[in-house]
Amino acid sequence: MENKAFPTAEKFSMTDKVAYAEGSVVSKIIIRNERGNVTLFAFDKGEFLSEHTAPFDAIVQVLDGKGEVVIDGKTFELAVGESIIMPANVRHAVVAVEQFKMLLTMIK
Repeated sequence: MENKAFPTAEKFSMTDKVAYAEGSVVSKIIIRNERGNVTLFAFDKGEFLSEHTAPFDAIVQVLDGKGEVVIDGKTFELAVGESIIMPANVRHAVVAVEQFKMLLTMIK
């Protein structure tokens, strides 16, 4: 499956590939295969991904703005350049403190 938004063997800017939308969370899948996925997100201020679990470890990398990641009830505020690993099978959520963009990498 070719991903036209993210061509191979061409450079691109992560922050330019996903735009903010008022009152929304926008996501674009960069890579998805049997070994995991890489997804780019843009959150408008106050938007969130509700608490859930995932069967695999995932890393959040903040590309723009500020967000909060809640893992097992503990809140971590993350800014540009900061990352956190969300462990498999542990409840977590993501909240936009301000508009922010993040890269989520999940490895199976």
